[in-house]
Amino acid sequence: MAHAHAQPGQHSLPTVEEVSSGGVVVDLSRPDLAVAIIARYNRGGRLEWCLPKGHPEGRETNEQAAMREVEEETGIAGRILAPLGSIDYWFTVSNYRVHKTVHHFLLEATGGELTIDNDPDHEAVDVAWVPIAELGRRLSFPNERRIAELAREVLPQHVHGA
Repeated sequence: MAHAHAQPGQHSLPTVEEVSSGGVVVDLSRPDLAVAIIARYNRGGRLEWCLPKGHPEGRETNEQAAMREVEEETGIAGRILAPLGSIDYWFTVSNYRVHKTVHHFLLEATGGELTIDNDPDHEAVDVAWVPIAELGRRLSFPNERRIAELAREVLPQHVHGA
């Protein structure tokens, strides 16, 4: 999967393509329409609040991976209501570049308890319910804040009385 891209005169780093799926899981039974988000340390060791996400396993679809990752990382089971689009970004790790694409979905919480104890990768170090109106202020990344805003916009189409 690795291939190199370089500008003339620059040293080229191999590029690795990564795909993840995740989502905005909303508890529709709460008046503040709270969303479960996680905190984890980034590759540089800084704590960041973000939407739960992870790599598809085996032959999982992006939707199946999003539901599994949300439940593993937050403890909350969810049912997909709508796709929220994809974001992609680049970063460099030691001696290679990563081009990551993340597919996001809007999910309705269907059960479970807020916990990080079921995260097999132990990436999540904290988890919290955040009212959807405050979600954009809590997330660390501008691209995830845009996904959160999109979730707020489309949620009323999927929830009566929201």
